Amino acid sequence: MLTIVVPGDEFFDNDKEEFLTQGDTVLHLEHSLVSLSKWETIFEKPFLGKEEKTTEEMVAYVHCMNVGDEIPPAVFSRITKENVSDINAYINAKKSATWFSELPTAPRASEIITSELIYYWLVTFNIPFEVETWHLNRLFNLIKICNIKSAKPKKMSRSELAARNKKLNEQRKAQYNTRG
Repeated sequence: MLTIVVPGDEFFDNDKEEFLTQGDTVLHLEHSLVSLSKWETIFEKPFLGKEEKTTEEMVAYVHCMNVGDEIPPAVFSRITKENVSDINAYINAKKSATWFSELPTAPRASEIITSELIYYWLVTFNIPFEVETWHLNRLFNLIKICNIKSAKPKKMSRSELAARNKKLNEQRKAQYNTRG
């Protein structure tokens, strides 16, 4: 969860003919499947698509990320550049100790990822829906691990099998101090 402070504002009340100050607002934000679902319900398009988001769409996503009390829309107009920087850093953070050794020739999926597809993956891998509040990048790592662990093992080619057997034979010869 990310906590940011949106600075207050000073304004003039014409009725009272005086300046009033509105205090700082604390936002508690989560980049999660729940936030993603809320945003996609509003805009009816994939958030994780390649299409650039408008300022209005990004402000709406920050609003969807809010997990605290309802925040007046005026607060979101006072978000500073520093707040935006913190939010972007949080969204792009890894949030996991897991790493993957990707093969450089591995094909990239061209499937458009939506919240419904992610929920499908949760159902497919029997992942409880409680993870819908996890940081989205951490959830993607869990799904990727489930996919890797449930995949059938790749068969070795004849040359790979021969190389493995040769290596094992060399190790055994060295271990038992024999010639073959």
